[in-house]
Amino acid sequence: MTTRYLILEDGTSYKGKAFGAEATTTGEIIVNSNMLGYQEVITNQIYHNQIIVFTQPSIGNTGINHKSFEAIVTNSKGVVVKEYSNISTNRLGNLNLDLFLKQHNIPGIAGIDTRELTRRLNRKQTMKASIVDMDDEHAFDQLHATVLTNQQVNQVSTKAPFPNTGDGYNIVLIDFGLKYGILRKLADLDCNVIVMPFETYSQEIFDLDPDGVVLSTGPGSPRDLPDSVLQMIREVQKEIPMFAMGLGHELFALANDANVYKLDGEHHGSNHPIRQVITNQIIYASQSEGYAVDPKSIIHDQLLITYVDLVNGTVQGIRHRDYPAFSVQFSPDGGPGPQDSADLFEEFLENVSSQRR
Repeated sequence: MTTRYLILEDGTSYKGKAFGAEATTTGEIIVNSNMLGYQEVITNQIYHNQIIVFTQPSIGNTGINHKSFEAIVTNSKGVVVKEYSNISTNRLGNLNLDLFLKQHNIPGIAGIDTRELTRRLNRKQTMKASIVDMDDEHAFDQLHATVLTNQQVNQVSTKAPFPNTGDGYNIVLIDFGLKYGILRKLADLDCNVIVMPFETYSQEIFDLDPDGVVLSTGPGSPRDLPDSVLQMIREVQKEIPMFAMGLGHELFALANDANVYKLDGEHHGSNHPIRQVITNQIIYASQSEGYAVDPKSIIHDQLLITYVDLVNGTVQGIRHRDYPAFSVQFSPDGGPGPQDSADLFEEFLENVSSQRR
């Protein structure tokens, strides 16, 4: 393997061995603590323009398979691991990770002390990083000069509507950076899904005569989206059952007069304990969270807190008191991760059924 370097915005440099593409890359660096599911993580649109540090010591030993994509177009910027394994033990693995990253022009770097790197990143707020051939002054100058886009949703959302057909309820899904796990869950429930671009107006949704509306996950800050998105949510939630998750959850909160703030450290993994407020039941959920809803900003005559993170106390779910609309910060589809909260899709369809009656 060729020697390459991971350099951080604070001046730190890590020497490692290259795999994947030979490209030089720059992105926001984040830590993901998933034990399994690296393919789902790398192909998740939430990681647009991000370099992913995996805390799992060995990555690559289950190959790549066609059943585990969360998006066909992969927008993550790089992969950092302790050990890269080029052996696939998965019978579904038709491709190894090295070749997959080469196909998508994503560089990887192995041999990094990811425990020390994780501790460093946990002490800092979000930083930029680069994977480069040389850790010289020029490379650091280039890193500091790079400005990352805040138009991630515009770059990953579908440009035109498309269907995911079924014989059940007619669901409109607003794509802010859709992960295919959401489509798979709705398909399991036989829903007929129409995926729409993120800048879809409420009248366009009403014209499709949907039984329900889903707001997908996505990358970036909810503050970077136009006000027309919030206005669409306000108008649609009054008429049609709504279910939002991830970035959709944050937008749902903003549309209902709550505030959202940037976390000091992002949370990415499938091992987060979350408490359901009404039952005190503890679930574990997959989470990719850089922003959170401010509980002090919630108008309790309007919104009800339904889930709370047991690690940092952040709001993980809210429900509207007047309309059949609710949201969660985590990913109820798993992909990868626990299926503890998969029944939220059925709860959404119960709202749909009640509204139809």
